[in-house]
Amino acid sequence: MGKKRRRGKTRLGKPTRNPVQGKLPFMNGESDEAEISLLDYNYDAPGSIPGTLNIPDDAEPTELAFISFDADQAVRKKLQSPEECLPYLEQNMVAWLDVRGLGTEAILQQIGSTFRLHPLVLEDVVNVPQRPKLEFYEDHLLMIVHMVRPSKKGHGFSPEQVGFIIRHHVLLTLQEESLWDCFDPVRDRIQRNLGFVRQRGAGYLAYTLLDNIVDGYFPVLEQYGEYIEELEEEVVMRPSRKTLEKIHDLRRELLMLRRYIWPQRTVINTLIRDGSDFLTQENRIYLQDVYDHIIQILDILETYREVSSSLMDVYLSSVSNRMNDVMKLLTVISTIFIPLTFIAGVYGMNFNHSASPFNMPELDWYWGYPLCLGVMAAISIILVVFFWRQGWFENFAAPPPESDA
Repeated sequence: MGKKRRRGKTRLGKPTRNPVQGKLPFMNGESDEAEISLLDYNYDAPGSIPGTLNIPDDAEPTELAFISFDADQAVRKKLQSPEECLPYLEQNMVAWLDVRGLGTEAILQQIGSTFRLHPLVLEDVVNVPQRPKLEFYEDHLLMIVHMVRPSKKGHGFSPEQVGFIIRHHVLLTLQEESLWDCFDPVRDRIQRNLGFVRQRGAGYLAYTLLDNIVDGYFPVLEQYGEYIEELEEEVVMRPSRKTLEKIHDLRRELLMLRRYIWPQRTVINTLIRDGSDFLTQENRIYLQDVYDHIIQILDILETYREVSSSLMDVYLSSVSNRMNDVMKLLTVISTIFIPLTFIAGVYGMNFNHSASPFNMPELDWYWGYPLCLGVMAAISIILVVFFWRQGWFENFAAPPPESDA
């Protein structure tokens, strides 16, 4: 038995990618059906053989997309087996094999044998999820990173592990699914010979893909920034039990996002400073720009996490203020009705006024009842005016609607 993993929910102890159409789940706090656990991990089962591939039952079938290029030409085609790219590897051209889907073990084993990969390399890129890391081998290096896909509605993201295997003039990328990635701009630049990607080697190609992966975090952060602004207004103006759940989900999602991006800082830093010859010094200079982007993402993410933590305090303060307003309103009502209740209680004692001239002689007055009501109304008006002058009614009025202009 190989490695065990968790990615979303599990069925009968087997790892699954997502119970909804086999796609990777979104982190948006709105769906219990496609929720990623904070304990999203991969670990070795006791006694497992190193290099064993543990492929989930619902993993997508493996597809091979191949691009070979140099400064003069570019060849792009789909392959049925990895052996079909061998003739291109013998030429002095850069070869990029994009493996999409990790569900066909036979093809994955062929990739390992065709490119002479270490068994642990294939194990790390297939048995997802792995922590972002960088490992050096004799004739290739392995890099594990995570890219995120922003939600089309509201906020949220879907993570996906991407494995990079870099050799001289050869780059392999292995993705969990084939429906989406952020590499289309790079493919277009290769096809149309834009920029420097076709004039440089596999190391520069790896840089461009990493740059797209890291830049993909910014749209996700932008969505969360807008969501936090909406949540701040809701916490102050309309706090409710649902608001508390939203704050909890937000903090959880930001923590998950930090788990994906934080280790990638160490990966890129190590890639810049290592002494291997898979990357040129010029490529390391470009990677410094990727490192700077990761630092910017972490700064924004830490700011969002601090704001989300403060939202809990604001929520508790808002709820407390609302409770105070309710108590203030009840106090005003009670204070107004206390003297009225006293007057009504006094004249409700039903003493026999004919037995003594001191037993409520005002009951025989011609205007006694209207006078009593007038006194009660006067007391109510005096108390209302008093509380109004003290400013107790200011918080009871609803705020005016905001103008769309």
